[in-house]
Amino acid sequence: MIRVYLDMNSANADMPLILGGGVYPFNCHRDGTNWRDWVRHAGAAALADSDLEPLDIDAVIVACETDFLSLQVNPGPVVLGELGLVGRPVVRVEGGGASGGLALREAISQIRAGFYRRVLVIGFEASGGHLNSDQLQLIYGLSFDAETDGMAGATAVSLYALSISEYMALHGTTSRQLAHVSVKNHGNANGNPWAHKPMTLSVDEVLASPMVSSPYRRLDCSLASDGAAAVVLSHPDAAPKAGRPRTRVSGSGVGSDYARLGDRPARYEFHAKRQAAQDAYLMAGILNPSKNIQVAEVYDAFTGAELQSLEALGLVAEGAAAAAMEDGTFDADGPLPVNLSGGLIGQGGAPGATGIVQAVTMDRLLTGRYHRNCFADSCHRGVIDAHGGICTIAAVHVLEQVCQ
Repeated sequence: MIRVYLDMNSANADMPLILGGGVYPFNCHRDGTNWRDWVRHAGAAALADSDLEPLDIDAVIVACETDFLSLQVNPGPVVLGELGLVGRPVVRVEGGGASGGLALREAISQIRAGFYRRVLVIGFEASGGHLNSDQLQLIYGLSFDAETDGMAGATAVSLYALSISEYMALHGTTSRQLAHVSVKNHGNANGNPWAHKPMTLSVDEVLASPMVSSPYRRLDCSLASDGAAAVVLSHPDAAPKAGRPRTRVSGSGVGSDYARLGDRPARYEFHAKRQAAQDAYLMAGILNPSKNIQVAEVYDAFTGAELQSLEALGLVAEGAAAAAMEDGTFDADGPLPVNLSGGLIGQGGAPGATGIVQAVTMDRLLTGRYHRNCFADSCHRGVIDAHGGICTIAAVHVLEQVCQ
């Protein structure tokens, strides 16, 4: 396969800026609101944060994983109606848990191609309060190979457990090391007003939680959340002066792998994410991500998935993520903070919104606007990633602080 890349030393000038973002908190909302309310809130917050009006938006990209949960087929025009944007071009993007990240990629492509100047990217998910747990498991099973996995009863947790079991056998990783991820991410969610499950835990408490699918226990697992997130991307020439640093998307990559875990030569490895990261780093001019990336928001559907993601992203050597997690490398006050938001485990998982809330979080971290004392000192470049399936498809973006 031949890939052609632009010379980003000259082409980086047209990479989009993030003007602002908004989030409707992740949770299981049982307060009479629904996804339309969450979208309306997040979209309005993003416009306000960007100092824009609806008339300033040229196009909209909508991310949503499944219609089974929202009970709305073709949600794009409905979203436009809720935001006062009827008549704007709208595209709906779906790629499982990567949906939000893929929506960012689509907006970047449209802006760089010259189709639009300012694009609102908005993602949402309903956790399926109208369904029982068995029905939810069945629906999420369809996001793998529906014919051979989902219909056969394979679940997300069982497939992720198979993948991490091979990883642990290869590298000697322990359940205690996995538990450190849960402790960190639940703890980071404390003080995050958007978070579903902020908790202060010990490793022993994680290990005492009920087994779900070995080696994963309940507190190793992320949450199915309601929520919405929105971000405005703009060509640099169309960005209003802000009087503060901006965040630029300097690199973007997408990768894919076999849908069936058993077809992969290395089931323990997130190959799609490694491929996407390499492309994003090349675009951003990054030669050594472990040295050049200072903060990360990664897709931690399960504790082990965070370790697998960190290695696929090149932030730590293969097989070294667990030891680095134990020694505090990825803590909030460590040399490379990871998931300061709490990630999917602490903040919650609303698949259509996940990649977008990562962008909002990273923008605020890099520009010194993130809430409470959860921040990264002297950080000017970060990476965000989201994936669908057992990393069947992955989207990786590099964001950096720039002076406007």
